[in-house]
Amino acid sequence: MLLTPGAVPYADWRAIYLGGSVELDPACRPLVAESAAAVQRILARGEPVYGINTGFGKLASVRIESEDLATLQRNIVLSHAAGVGEPMPVSVARLMMALKLASLARGNSGVAMATVDLLEAMLAKGLVPVVPAQGSVGASGDLAPLAHMTAAMIGVGEIFVDGAHRPAADALRLAGLSPLELGPKEGLALLNGTQFSCAYALAALFEAERLYRAALVTGVLSTEAAKGSDTPFDHRIHALRGHGGQIETADALRGLMAGSAIRASHAVDDVRVQDPYCLRCQPQVMGAVLTVLRQAGDTLVTEANGVSDNPLIFADTDEALSGGNFHAEPVAFAADMIALALCEIGSLSERRIAMLVDPALSGLPAFLTPQPGLNSGFMIPQVTAAALVSENKQRATPASVDSIPTSANQEDHVSMAGHGARRLMAMAENVDHVLAIELLAGAQGCDFHAPLKSSVAVEAVRDRLRAVVPTLDHDRHMAPDMAAAAGLIRAPELVSGLPGIA
Repeated sequence: MLLTPGAVPYADWRAIYLGGSVELDPACRPLVAESAAAVQRILARGEPVYGINTGFGKLASVRIESEDLATLQRNIVLSHAAGVGEPMPVSVARLMMALKLASLARGNSGVAMATVDLLEAMLAKGLVPVVPAQGSVGASGDLAPLAHMTAAMIGVGEIFVDGAHRPAADALRLAGLSPLELGPKEGLALLNGTQFSCAYALAALFEAERLYRAALVTGVLSTEAAKGSDTPFDHRIHALRGHGGQIETADALRGLMAGSAIRASHAVDDVRVQDPYCLRCQPQVMGAVLTVLRQAGDTLVTEANGVSDNPLIFADTDEALSGGNFHAEPVAFAADMIALALCEIGSLSERRIAMLVDPALSGLPAFLTPQPGLNSGFMIPQVTAAALVSENKQRATPASVDSIPTSANQEDHVSMAGHGARRLMAMAENVDHVLAIELLAGAQGCDFHAPLKSSVAVEAVRDRLRAVVPTLDHDRHMAPDMAAAAGLIRAPELVSGLPGIA
């Protein structure tokens, strides 16, 4: 994957998250070199410049002598590597490294090319720092997690290599790499920025896009199981309202049902006038989800291609300008939007499951079992779905409206983007399981309509499910069925050809 700093599209960030290679566009090298040279020219003037020859945060007024500049940069890395908790998942940490690489390579951070080269080499050789996931408030950048990443680059801490932890110095040596010796500004440039928050938010966005698509498939299965109508998916209804996401969603739902014999069997003589909202309003709810995810995607791709450390170096005028690009408010807002979307995907799915297990609403046997009473069927899977949805409702409380002063009130308003983005992966996992339960329930409901079949697309999904999970004709251990269905929900083939973010 050729990484062109400032111009990396959404699909490329997703490919990196999924394990794609990273190769930096060599055209960026002169910009990086000139930025590093500008730092030396600024130092030669002897003026105090934040983060280059001064202390940090509340200590910005303390002047640092030239013989201590290397120690200053090493000290900020070691002192700021104060995170706690479980390590970042390797896929997310790797994405964070790529984001930092792209940011530094814009040529406004004042780092030497050797620093950029080491990050690129670590990515190429599969060396991913062990980064505790808790400790960022989203300003002044994601300091603690990025400090742990940087510590590994100077040979301190640990690195994941082939799934195992190794001391960082040993991992670098075995890979033929030398620990980084930080020059002026470099420690601050590496640990200041929004790349931790942005990596988590992007990773969650990729998962949310997949879940949106999977929910269209499970939603159609439930619609078929309940013998619901596809009339609410008529293009003309949604064209009148005008929301693009809603229009695309409705078209996708109608396309998934096209040619269904189940639908044809009740198209004329169905006595029901309207289906419940969980079926009828899928285009409106899921279309809004798609629109919100696309808005979040626009924000995060802009952030991913930006420069968010401080101060920023402008080599054409030899200036180091202090600002606040490290404040992750845009990421925090995007993370809150993704949280709302994840919550609603799961919420609507759970309502369809609840509808299917209720004979008064679905017209199917109670709890989707041929012998209710002797068997409980899908009674408790629906309870599990309800529990997961309620967890997500609690997690969906906006993080961006919270703030807590840090650094002796120098950093008096923070974004909480780190927490806001980090919680999303657990929310996405909950939705995986909710949709898996709906996949099982929808397929079970359709089994009661045999020999009638749904559309070719829906039957292909049912066939894939039935290859690993047989029809539930009597109670059995449900957890393995649910795990197998969750594996299908995560399979990319399930959602190919459906609308997405980009």
